[in-house]
Amino acid sequence: MKFPATHPDRPLVMGIVNVTPDSFSDGGQFAGSDAAIDHALQLVRDGADMLDIGGESTRPGANPVGEDEELRRVLPVIRGIRRHSQIVISIDTMKPRIAEAAIGAGADIWNDVNALRAPGAPAMAAKLGCGVVLMHMQGEPQTMQQNPRYDDVVREVSAWLSGRADAAIAAGVTAGNIWLDPGIGFGKTLQHNLQLLRSISRLPAGFPVLIGASRKRMISDLDPGAGTGNRLGGSLAIALHAAQQKAAGLRVHDVRETVQALKIQAALSRGS
Repeated sequence: MKFPATHPDRPLVMGIVNVTPDSFSDGGQFAGSDAAIDHALQLVRDGADMLDIGGESTRPGANPVGEDEELRRVLPVIRGIRRHSQIVISIDTMKPRIAEAAIGAGADIWNDVNALRAPGAPAMAAKLGCGVVLMHMQGEPQTMQQNPRYDDVVREVSAWLSGRADAAIAAGVTAGNIWLDPGIGFGKTLQHNLQLLRSISRLPAGFPVLIGASRKRMISDLDPGAGTGNRLGGSLAIALHAAQQKAAGLRVHDVRETVQALKIQAALSRGS
């Protein structure tokens, strides 16, 4: 199994499981393997279609994590989830070695915020035959929010993602295994994020689009004072908008609430 079949009425929901001490929203909450596994299985019960397991924070200003430490964080969680569930699992990593080990442990998808730009990454993705998410990021996590600039953010992000998809396919990745992510909050200002979210349907044709905006700072930019624990309303608003724009998937922290909102939106839209 790679990506699950897309849902006819709503985007698929990818639940976030951060096995990190420093992620922007839930850093440290699920840093232990047992806590992360319990949380992941709760997200399955809440209605997640996929789970995204990450062992290295990519929030603005985050420091890199060594490969051995990243493996120590994620592999027990993937194996633990797989003992209890056949849900589709994604590994959120920039490193080919981590992706290879994670797929070997039972993951199905490589979610790469670096879009297979690491040495050997395209060839590794082709070898693994897994699903791949290619995300746009201007710069790198440590510096990406230091004055990001575009002449036309939608055109430039679309062209860049098309180029990365072409590079992956040239390396042997099956086109049908590729999803694209415009990288909300990754080297973008509030206005850049808004323009991209308004233009999901303009992103490269032929590839499903994953949107990850859950609890991100753009919400507090629009609603000053909304801390990371008080951004559910904004996260749901973005999720519903992305569904209307025909996004294929949503990467979220609050799975139960997102699934419920999407179900109600779909019911209201039937026959309209």
